Amino acid sequence: MREHRIFSPTPLETGQTVALDANAARHLLATLRLNDGARILLFDGSGRDFAAVLRITGRHQAVAEVGTVLREEPPPPLHLHLAIGISRGERMDYAMQKAVELGVAEISPLFTERTQVKLSGDKQEKRRQHWLGVIRHACEQSGRARLPLLHPPQRLSDWLCAPPLPGLLLDHRATRSLPELPAPGDRLSLLVGPEGGLSEAERKAACTAGLTGVRLGSHILRTETAPLAALSAIQVLWGDFR
Repeated sequence: MREHRIFSPTPLETGQTVALDANAARHLLATLRLNDGARILLFDGSGRDFAAVLRITGRHQAVAEVGTVLREEPPPPLHLHLAIGISRGERMDYAMQKAVELGVAEISPLFTERTQVKLSGDKQEKRRQHWLGVIRHACEQSGRARLPLLHPPQRLSDWLCAPPLPGLLLDHRATRSLPELPAPGDRLSLLVGPEGGLSEAERKAACTAGLTGVRLGSHILRTETAPLAALSAIQVLWGDFR
């Protein structure tokens, strides 16, 4: 029987009863048509999966009785921080979703010179909440019990004031490829530009801040493809895929 994993924004402990948010309750009751007493899995992003029992309290309302811990997910061998230029609509959603599936621990959306998306005030907060939903759903589907940290959108220049090092800059002009680099230890950040890439000034600023330019083969990859190809290669070389 398929296990239905649901994210809970409320920290979980065995023996408590937690209210499910509207989206989760609607998904379980209206889409999956689960009955009262159905067994589900809950996780709160801290690294544990809990057994739980669904209790229906209204037409589109439900709570869950939290049972025992079924699994504790260990920390990843390589803590990956993806810093990515904000791109339009589905491209950004796709990049975030697949990055979560590939094991990133942190995501920093960045405004760059060539970013075409304009976000401010309420619109920016609405987009951030949307991205959180993308990340949570990707965790539900992929089986991840640790929720990646989504940083508030910021300017690339601000992020480069104190970038998490060691760090890599994806740049098809770079002379070195990933297998030529030394193993990074237990942390690594990856900077990827938006549609159109980073400007020459931004690339120079990234290198001055301590990031190492690296290329992925001889082809120029799209903004939603490049980070996924790089993350996969990094995981094979130094991370979860070994």
